[in-house]
Formats: sequence, structure tokens, C-alpha cells
Amino acid sequence: MSKSDKPLFSHHEHALEKEYQVCPECGSELTIKHGKSGSFFGCANYPNCQYTRPVVEHERVEDKVLPGSECPKCQHNLAVKQGRYGMFIGCSNFPQCDYIEHDEAQAELEVACPSCKKGQLKEKNNRFGKKFYACDCYPKCKFVVNHQPVEGECQQCGFPLLLKRNMAAGVKYQCANKKCSAMQK
Repeated sequence: MSKSDKPLFSHHEHALEKEYQVCPECGSELTIKHGKSGSFFGCANYPNCQYTRPVVEHERVEDKVLPGSECPKCQHNLAVKQGRYGMFIGCSNFPQCDYIEHDEAQAELEVACPSCKKGQLKEKNNRFGKKFYACDCYPKCKFVVNHQPVEGECQQCGFPLLLKRNMAAGVKYQCANKKCSAMQK
């Protein structure tokens, strides 16, 4: 066996050791189970023993204060923190101040809702991270579109909103009326 094979073999043995572990609460075997949040180790003696633990242990990172930065809400320092969705920059005075700095400043859309004519269309993200645009008068108004809205009028049906579409032939504008969907120049 060469020196380069030895580390690979020891990693393989280490993986086998983790496969047969015992529950620290009741002494039964731990098995890999699958739930809505992913895989985890669970006690084989379930429901009598409800011990669980994650398959991958994530290392906890301490908050790192950013010197020279200032929270716009309370003037305390900002810090790099770890949350359930990853790393982010927030106020070091949490929970008294809940300021979180976002990656990019979203350009505010100034497009009126064509349905209720009271609200504005705002950019939002669904639970999978995909952008959509909805009326800020929700739940009274349920108008929603999947592409960036642009003020303009459809040449065919006269609907007061167009959607900006990035097509292979370049940027095109489409009528936001689902019954029409005509392309504009």
C-alpha cells in the first residue's frame, strides 16, 4: 500500500465507524432517517426514545464586529453573524435593534397596480428564491406577475401594463393581460 492510499483508507474506516453508533439516551442503534428538513440520525427505539441529531454537524461561528461600521437605526456597530440561512450582516445590539443589511439595494418600482389602481407592484421572492411582482395591497388585491412590470399600454387590448421579457432575440415587452399576452416592440 502506498502512502497516498493510506489517508483514503482511514477516511473510509472512519465512515464505517459513524454508521453503527448507539443512542446516548437508551443505548439502541442510531439509524439514518429522512424528514422534510433532510437526513438525520434517529434512535431505532422511536417512539419510546426520541433522540435525534443532524448527520452533518455545522460549525458555529462567533459574531465578528465590523469596526468603523454603524447601524443606521441605533448607531451601534454592525457585525457578521451566522443565522439559519447562512451568514449575514446585522446590528450588534440585537435583540433591541433588528437591523439587517441586505446584499443589494433593490430599486423601488414605481408601477401602479392595474387591477386595484390603489397599490404599487413590489418585487418579492418566493420560498425557492424566484422573483415575482405583486400588489402591496395584498390580500385585498391579488394581482401578481412573474416578469418585471413596465408602465405602458398594450397596442392590441389597451391593458395598462407591460412585462419586460429577456428573449433570445433581445428585450421584448409583453402584455400583462393573461388573455392577450401580445408581444410589443
